[in-house]
Amino acid sequence: MSVAADPYTWKNARIDGGGFVPGIVFNRSEQNLAYARTDIGGAYRWQESTKTWTPLLDSVGWDDWGHTGVVSLASDSVDPDRVYAAVGTYTNSWDPKNGAVLRSADRGASWQKADLPFKLGGNMPGRGMGERLAVDPHKNSVLYLGAPSGKGLWRSTDSGASWSQVTNFPNVGNYVQDPSDTSGYASDNQGIVWVTFDESTGSGTNATQTIYVGVADKENAVYRSTDAGATWSRLPGQPTGYLAHKGVLDAENGHLYLAYSDKGGPYDGGKGQLWRYATESGTWTDISPVAEADTYYGFSGLTVDRQNPGTVMATAYSSWWPDTQIFRSTDSGGTWTKAWDYTSYPTRSNRYTMDVSSSPWLTWGANPSQPEQSPKLGWMTEALEIDPFDPDRMMYGTGATIYGTEDLGKWDSGGQFTIKPMVQGLEETAVNDLAAPPSGGAQLFSALGDIGGFRHTDLTKVPSMMFTSPNFTTTTSLDFAETNPGTVVRAGNLDAGPHIAFSTDNGANWFAGTDPSGVSGGGTVAAASDGSRFVWSPEGAGVHYATGFGSSWSASSGIPAGAIVESDRVDPKTFYGFKSGKFYVSSDGGATFTASAATGLPSGDSVRFKALPGTKGDIWLAGGASDGAYGLWHSTDGGVSFTKLSGVEEADTIGFGKAAPGASYQTLYTSAKIDGVRGIFRSTDQGATWTRINDDAHQWGWTGAAITGDPRVYGRVYVSTNGRGVVYGDTAG
Repeated sequence: MSVAADPYTWKNARIDGGGFVPGIVFNRSEQNLAYARTDIGGAYRWQESTKTWTPLLDSVGWDDWGHTGVVSLASDSVDPDRVYAAVGTYTNSWDPKNGAVLRSADRGASWQKADLPFKLGGNMPGRGMGERLAVDPHKNSVLYLGAPSGKGLWRSTDSGASWSQVTNFPNVGNYVQDPSDTSGYASDNQGIVWVTFDESTGSGTNATQTIYVGVADKENAVYRSTDAGATWSRLPGQPTGYLAHKGVLDAENGHLYLAYSDKGGPYDGGKGQLWRYATESGTWTDISPVAEADTYYGFSGLTVDRQNPGTVMATAYSSWWPDTQIFRSTDSGGTWTKAWDYTSYPTRSNRYTMDVSSSPWLTWGANPSQPEQSPKLGWMTEALEIDPFDPDRMMYGTGATIYGTEDLGKWDSGGQFTIKPMVQGLEETAVNDLAAPPSGGAQLFSALGDIGGFRHTDLTKVPSMMFTSPNFTTTTSLDFAETNPGTVVRAGNLDAGPHIAFSTDNGANWFAGTDPSGVSGGGTVAAASDGSRFVWSPEGAGVHYATGFGSSWSASSGIPAGAIVESDRVDPKTFYGFKSGKFYVSSDGGATFTASAATGLPSGDSVRFKALPGTKGDIWLAGGASDGAYGLWHSTDGGVSFTKLSGVEEADTIGFGKAAPGASYQTLYTSAKIDGVRGIFRSTDQGATWTRINDDAHQWGWTGAAITGDPRVYGRVYVSTNGRGVVYGDTAG
C-alpha cells in the first residue's frame, strides 16, 4: 500500500520542564547563546528574543531512541555556529545501540553523526558531572570526549567527524556506584568525567597546550597535559578520597576550581569539599564553604563569573533536605555566603524570592513545615552557570526545571534577587498514558513519570497543578467513563499510600480509593462506560473489580495477574484484558473473564489495545516484537476473533479521534511502521489506507506508550514521548 503524507503542525501541550536538567552551557564568545542538555529528552538552544528553549533533537528516530539522552554538550567559542552533543542513554543492555557524537554547523538546526564504538550514558549515574565533551578554544578542530565504562579519553582532530582513543591517557577511571548491581546500571565505571582547557596556554589557531581532565577515581581524580595532549600526568598534591564533579578554570587569575563529592550523583553524595588549584605555582587551597564534617552533601554546580573572575559559585547538589544550597564567593573562595541561612532553627532567611507563577505546579501543592519550603530552591542541582556576558543572569538545573535570575547582583548588595522558572519550551516529561474526553472542561488527561500528570483545559497554558489527593510519583494508567466523562480514574505509584484515585468532576478534583492487599504499583485501570464500576490490574496483586469508587475490591477470576485491562465504551458490564498472547472478555462487570479463542496475537506483553467509542465490541489491538507477531489487529465481535491488518508491519499504539468530514468511522492514529517507514500515521477508512502525519524532523525517539486522537477536533492527535512531553499535532490545512 502506498502511504501519503499530510503536513502537520506540532507543538507541546505546555507543562514546562518536568525532568532533570544536568547541564547548561553558555558560549564564551557570543552573548545569549546557550544550550541545555537533558538526560532522556534531547538538547535545547536558548532563544533570547522570546526567553524560551528550542528543541534540537526531535529528528532522532525510533531505532536510535537512545540518542535522545545527552551526556554532554559543547558550544564552539571560535565558531559559535558549531555545537556538539554526546548522545546515548544507557551503557548497559537497556540501550541496544552505541553512543555517538552529533555535530552541527547551524546551532543544532541540523546534525551529522559520528558513531562511537562504545555506549554513552545520558541517563546513567554520574550524568551531572562534566562537561565530558570540550572544544579546544584556539584550534577548534580539536575536541575531547571523556568516555564511561573503561573506554578512556577520546579525541577528534577533524571537528568531530572521526574519533580515536588517546591511548597514552593513563587512567580510565574505576568508580562505580554499586558493584553488586547485576543490571549493569549502577555497576558501570563512570569513567572520564570532564575536560577543561586553559585558554591562556594557546594563541591564534595553535592548539591549547594545557588541558585538565577529571577522572572518576577517588585517589587520582585530576590529570593534566602541558603539551596539547601529547603526554599526561596526575596533578601532584591533589586531594584524595573524592570525585571531582566539575573542574572550572579562571584563566585570568590562574585558578582551577574543583567541586568534590564522595559519590557520583546526581542523587547520592554525603560529603564534599571545594578546592582551588593555582595553575602557576601548583599550590592547592581548601576553599570549602562548610567544614567537611558539617557537610551531608557533595558539591557540584560550579561556575565562575567571567566578567568578575574572582566571583565563584557552587551548589550542594545532593542536599535533599531541607533544600539545596547555593554558595557564592567574591574573593576567589576566601569567604562565602549562602543562598539561605537559619536565623534560628528551623526558621530560614533567604537571599532570594521564588516566583513560580509561570509554572505553579512546582509547589507540588505542598505546605511543608520549616525548614522546608515550597517551592524548593531545588535538588540535584549539578548545573549552575553565570551568564559569561551578564553577571546578573544565572541559570541552574534541578530535578524538575531550570530556574534562573536576572538580578543576581542583589546577592552581594543585600537585596533579595528573584528566582523564576526559565524553562518554557523545554518539555521533559515521560508520558505513560493519554486520554481525551468527548466533553467536559478537560481537553486532555496525561499520565506522566515523576510528576504524576495533568488535566489540560488549554493546551497552550501550563496547568496550575498536577493531579493531587493523592499525588502519585508516577501515573501509570488513566481512563474516563465514555458516556459520563465527569468520572475519571487514575492508577500510579506512591511510596506510601493508595495507588488509585477517582474524580467525579472531569478530573478537576480527586479522592483516593482503597487498595486491595498486595498492591505495589499502579498497573492499568479501566472505567465502565457509564462510570458505575472499575476494573483494575495493579502491580503486586491480581486483577480486581469494584462497583462504585473502589472502597472495596473483589478479585476477578479467569484472567492472569499482570493483564492489561480496558473497558468496552458502550456496555458498562463489558471489560477486556490481554496477557501473553491471550485476549480475555468479561460480560459481568469484571467479576469473571473468559479467554477468547482468538489466535495469532502477539505472544509477549508489549501490547496496547482500545475499544472504539460508540460501538460495542469494536476493538483495535497494537503491539508485538520483531521476533514474532507484530502489527495491528481489529475485532468487530468483542474479541472472539481478530483480523490482522495487512500492510502494517509494526504498530505499538492505537487511538481514536473525530471522524473525517464525510466519514462515518472514527479516525485511527498509530505509532507504527508502514511500508517500511516508521512514523505517526492516520487512517480515515478503518485502516485500509494510511497517511504519515509526522516527518523526519519530528520523530521524538520512542513514541510507543500512548496515542489518542481528539474526539472534538478532526485531525488532532496527542503523542506520548519518553522525555519530550506531550506532543500534539494539527493538520496544517
